[in-house]
Amino acid sequence: MRLGSAVVLVTGATGGIGRALVDAFSDAGARLVLSGRRADVLDGLAANCGGRAVVADLADPADLERLCGEAEAADVLVANAALPASGRLDSFDPAELDRCIDVNLRAPIRLARAAVPAMLSRGRGHVLLVSSLAGVAAAPESSLYSATKFGLRGFGLALRQDLAGSGVGVSVLLPGFVRDAGMFADSGGSLPPGVGTRSPQEVAAAAVSAVERDRAEVVVAPAPLTAGAYLAGLAPGPAARVARRLGGDRVARSIASGQTGRR
Repeated sequence: MRLGSAVVLVTGATGGIGRALVDAFSDAGARLVLSGRRADVLDGLAANCGGRAVVADLADPADLERLCGEAEAADVLVANAALPASGRLDSFDPAELDRCIDVNLRAPIRLARAAVPAMLSRGRGHVLLVSSLAGVAAAPESSLYSATKFGLRGFGLALRQDLAGSGVGVSVLLPGFVRDAGMFADSGGSLPPGVGTRSPQEVAAAAVSAVERDRAEVVVAPAPLTAGAYLAGLAPGPAARVARRLGGDRVARSIASGQTGRR
C-alpha cells in the first residue's frame, strides 16, 4: 500500500499513541481524517497535519454511524481507539461493560464493514487494527480488556484471509507496554525489573510499516516480552503460575488501579 496522498482515517487520534500515529502517517504523505472525543485537541491536531477532524464517541450509535460514512471514503482505516477496561469483571457495572465492548471491538468491526466494500471496488486499501499483546496472552485484572483484544486479533486475521488476493490488506498491531503515553503510561503502573517497553513513536512506525508492507501481524515489544506472551498463549496454565511467582498479580493490580476512572 502506497501512503502518498492516500486518505487515512485514524480513530483515537487524541490519545498519546494516536498522536504518534497521526505524525507517522502524515510524514508518510497521507491525507488524514482524525477521529476522537475531545474536540479542542482534535481540531489542533488536524490543523497541524493539514487533516480533517471528525468528533465522535464510538460508544454512541449515531456518532459511530456518522463515522462509518467517513470510513467508506478511506483508503486506510486505522482502528486505534480503545478503553483500558482493567479490573475484575465484578467491578464493572453493565453500562461500563457495554461501553468497553462497543469501543474496543464493535466499533472497529463496524468501521471495517463500512470501509472494506468501497476498498474492494477501488481494488486497493488497508485495514489496520490496533490490538495488544493482551490479545495473545491473558493477565489478571484484564478479563474484559483481553476479551476485546483477543476478539479484535481474531477478527483481523480471519478478515485478512477473506480478502486475500483482493488488493485490500489487513494487519493486526500488537503493542506491549508503551512508555511516555498511552494506557499503561497513564495508569502509573510499575513493571518488574527487566521488563522492557517501547515508545509511542516505535508503535507508530510499526503501524506505517505494517500497512506499506501488508504484514499480517506486527508485535511492538522487546523480544523477551514477545516470546513470553506467545509462550503463554500456547501454555496458559503453566505460564500463569510462573507469572504469579514473579509478581504478575502485583503488576496487574497496580495497572488496574490506575485505570479504574477511565472506563
